[in-house]
Amino acid sequence: MGRKAKFNEGVIVRKGPGKKAKKTERSNFSKKLDSQHQKHRARKRLQKIKERQDKQKLLSEKKKKLDRIQRKELSKKQTEEESEVESEEDESEEIKILPSKGYSDDNKLWLKPKQKWIVQNENINDDESDDNGEGDSDTEDDHDDVNNEVEDEEEESDDDIEMENGKEELDDEEDSNLKVENLNDLSDDDSDDQDEFDSENEKSDKDVDDLLPIEKQNIKLKKKQAKDQKLADEEMQLNIANQEVFQFPIKESEEEIQSLQDVQQRIREVIAVLTDFKKLRDKTHSRSEYLDILKKDLCTYYSYNEYLMEKFMQLFPHSELLEFLEASEVQRPLTIRTNSLKTRRRDLAQALINRGVNLDPIGKWSKVGLVVYSSQVPMGATPEYLAGHYIIQGASSLLPVMALAPQENERILDMSAAPGGKASHIAAVMKNTGVLFANDINKDRIKAVVGNFHRLGVVNSVITCMDGRKYPDVLKGFDRALLDAPCTGTGVVAKDQSVKTSKDQQDIQRCYNLQRQLLLATIDCVNAKSATGGYIVYSTCSVLPEENEWVIDFALKKRNVKLVDTGLEFGTEGFTSYRQFRFHPTMKLTRRFYPHTHNMDGFFVAKLKKFSNLIPKSADHDEVTEENVENEKK
Repeated sequence: MGRKAKFNEGVIVRKGPGKKAKKTERSNFSKKLDSQHQKHRARKRLQKIKERQDKQKLLSEKKKKLDRIQRKELSKKQTEEESEVESEEDESEEIKILPSKGYSDDNKLWLKPKQKWIVQNENINDDESDDNGEGDSDTEDDHDDVNNEVEDEEEESDDDIEMENGKEELDDEEDSNLKVENLNDLSDDDSDDQDEFDSENEKSDKDVDDLLPIEKQNIKLKKKQAKDQKLADEEMQLNIANQEVFQFPIKESEEEIQSLQDVQQRIREVIAVLTDFKKLRDKTHSRSEYLDILKKDLCTYYSYNEYLMEKFMQLFPHSELLEFLEASEVQRPLTIRTNSLKTRRRDLAQALINRGVNLDPIGKWSKVGLVVYSSQVPMGATPEYLAGHYIIQGASSLLPVMALAPQENERILDMSAAPGGKASHIAAVMKNTGVLFANDINKDRIKAVVGNFHRLGVVNSVITCMDGRKYPDVLKGFDRALLDAPCTGTGVVAKDQSVKTSKDQQDIQRCYNLQRQLLLATIDCVNAKSATGGYIVYSTCSVLPEENEWVIDFALKKRNVKLVDTGLEFGTEGFTSYRQFRFHPTMKLTRRFYPHTHNMDGFFVAKLKKFSNLIPKSADHDEVTEENVENEKK
């Protein structure tokens, strides 16, 4: 076969430890993450250490610089002393030192606070005048620097050294009058004077030298802020003292006021007077006169008729009245209701967000509502809308159905169903089970109910078109009933501005008479012996008590019903007393909603429980029905 080739011959193979002998590195386990507070403290410690190091470095540089300057000045001083000894015999005038006020110690010439030297020279050589002039100017500049603000530190050190040189020259000439001592030999009196001077200037030069530039700027900023605050307080006190007292307008001044800004200003002034009437009133005029001016100005500014404005003034306090009127001028946010028969709110929101719609859930109180802030497409023309995944509906319109709380497989009546928003909501809660009767007297509006039911997929409904007051003669025995009664619309002024001027006393009287009849008919349609129901929900989009509490109080007297809790988590309680009228104590179970407090249309919701099918007979009932018939004929 031949001999084997030795390819590895001559190659030195180094044999080391095997794999088992190899030592693995120690595993480093990550430390537990620090909390946010610990991280913040650690950063703060590092920052303080860095600031301390920077400060020490800056101080060391200053000392080195001062040492260099002092060495130069010492050599310069020696040469000057030699020249002064030669020229001392030829001097014709002596330098006189005037004592400064407030100082009597012997070492006042070289203390840190600079003194003001007055030098009188008449015939001095050019060299001496130059030297003395430098010393004078330096001392004066240093004195100004102490009284004002601290300048650059390098310039200060130069000025201090030059000033000391000038003082040493004078010390040689005035040895008889002045004595030089060391800092360690200073007496207590001298230190007290020094402390007083330092307190006046707020910072000694030694402290200022130790400060960083940013700390100096901080001192300046605090001084400026304190000064500005003091001026602002003085100005505010001056404005309060000079505040003008409202003067009752004369007929001539009323004619002069033409702009809306003047009217608004007078509205605020009158309301301010009415809030503290005893103190700010004009004794020659009564409260009713102030109220007349306020009513007239509010009608002018907000374009209401006087009757409706008077109703609002009786309903709200004056400060709250302005908030209500302002909120009624602004449109409420656009809200939509998810059709739970076809989709879920989460899926609908995601689909609309993908189409460029900015929206959010309407709140914790609703599981199907969404509020739309902005959209790139019309909300009434999206594929989701056409497919019946949602309906455009006000937030307040969700409340009556939530209070009704329909159950599956029930017979439910919606007495005024058009355009079908609340009725379709009832069908969605029932999950298309049971029977839903949707009624409306207007034939044109009933078409909208048919269209919405078809688009939303409601199949458990029976749509009727007849007068609701005659409904008990046709159908009875419903488990639950909803009456969204026709009203004046004082809670939805933002949607219909014509309400401001078109509604008067006759309209309100006609509305609440119709509402009373419809509510009694709705109660008669409900079966009190129903196993799951026997509930009636009454709602209006009005804020006037005539259409709300008065109607409910009338029904409590005429039918065997009682008020129960609506189950709504928010809203203000209904009135148990209004002006001279007193209502049933359980009226606090009803709920009111306002534009300025709940950011939704003005609304009223009441829930009644029927406990007997018997209708109490009384002469008063017959009289009321006759009056209602006469009003309807008119």
